[in-house]
Amino acid sequence: MTSVLDQPPLGDRAFAALRPVRRGTVERVLGLSVRVRGVSAAVGDVVRVDPDAGPGTPLEVVAVDRAGVTCVPLGATTGLRPGQLVAATGRSLQVPTGEALLGRVLDGLGRPVDGGAPLDDCVWVDVDLPAPAPLSRQRIDRQMGLGVRAIDTLVPAGRGQRLGIMAGSGVGKSTVLSMMARGTDADVCVLALVGERGREVREFIERDLGPDGLARSVVVAATSDASAPERRRAAFVATRIAEAFRDEGRDVVLMVDSLTRVAMAQREIGLAAGEPPATRGYPPSVFGLLPGLLERAGASDRGTITGLYTVLIEGDDLQDPIGDAARSILDGHIVLSRELATAGHFPSIDVLESISRVAPAITSPEQRADAARLRSWLAAHRRVRELVEIGAYVTGSDPDADAAIARMPSIEAYLRQDVEETVPLDEAWARLREVIDS
Repeated sequence: MTSVLDQPPLGDRAFAALRPVRRGTVERVLGLSVRVRGVSAAVGDVVRVDPDAGPGTPLEVVAVDRAGVTCVPLGATTGLRPGQLVAATGRSLQVPTGEALLGRVLDGLGRPVDGGAPLDDCVWVDVDLPAPAPLSRQRIDRQMGLGVRAIDTLVPAGRGQRLGIMAGSGVGKSTVLSMMARGTDADVCVLALVGERGREVREFIERDLGPDGLARSVVVAATSDASAPERRRAAFVATRIAEAFRDEGRDVVLMVDSLTRVAMAQREIGLAAGEPPATRGYPPSVFGLLPGLLERAGASDRGTITGLYTVLIEGDDLQDPIGDAARSILDGHIVLSRELATAGHFPSIDVLESISRVAPAITSPEQRADAARLRSWLAAHRRVRELVEIGAYVTGSDPDADAAIARMPSIEAYLRQDVEETVPLDEAWARLREVIDS
């Protein structure tokens, strides 16, 4: 089967026989770092070990100096040794794009892993692409329905917005993501599962996504045992596939689970390449990678990519370096609460800690007033909750608290939602109005 790593772009094939090939050799293999001498390549290029023996082991160049290049293997390092021949390909990683990808499952380098047909009908493109120019982006003025009541009304997402889903481990990030994958009204869904347990990939596809959801989706999966370069590249492969659909004028939702594991993979690569560790061991390249990845999503002059990125918060600390950096780039965030999750409240969305920065541009004044009213009641109830629990609250002390206490059963029912339930956007706003009027 032809691999994305084997097949050159169509325009290059006519010149392949005429291009001189300069070969180098492997000098050293140390962890994730492979040192190569005598080959001319740029950062981001793919080079091959033992090219005459078949496809050869692909390496990606991550650092260059006068003495040679430092690479990371796009796969296992088993069998690599000093003295092996290395040839430059003269290009970066190529990924497939197009309609033929719908319903398919790919690995972190864009190769099919679902046993389906070869991707012969796809268009192969470079994985790296500049973000849309700032002044070429459409303004975000239309809401994207995600099928979750609490999100669609209290943290509404616009078409072309980028939202973070922030929580500690085991609080339900992936489950909320699966609800949105089934409930979104986007044309196409592209999912990147980065660093997930191997058993969870099939469970997510068959149980959470389902046949109907998969039919309009592309899944890119790099499990926890994949190499760090593959885990890092998985997010970029998914983003490039989403960009191709956006360029066709479609509304795409791009889901990456999780952004933190992409950053961790880049940390492994950066440290192996000799970068100095900085904040909590993350080298500077991690904080350059995040905007380079996140800015590629959003609206262009043709279509939109609505980006949803889960962020694993260490120790439930929202000031975690990756969480803090992601919040500064994204257009809003959804915070999941461990307290709500342990109480059996699902989805465990902490509405008061969550925010959408484009909500005023995509909702009507009446919708904003309803959402603000519900938020004010939740804030009032939080202020007096402990007093209510010990019986020390005096009715009449706070009108907002009185209204919140009286309506808490209906508010709780509104904020809770079964995993299998998807709610259309109009119905979500109508239900919110019922709660306000109750």
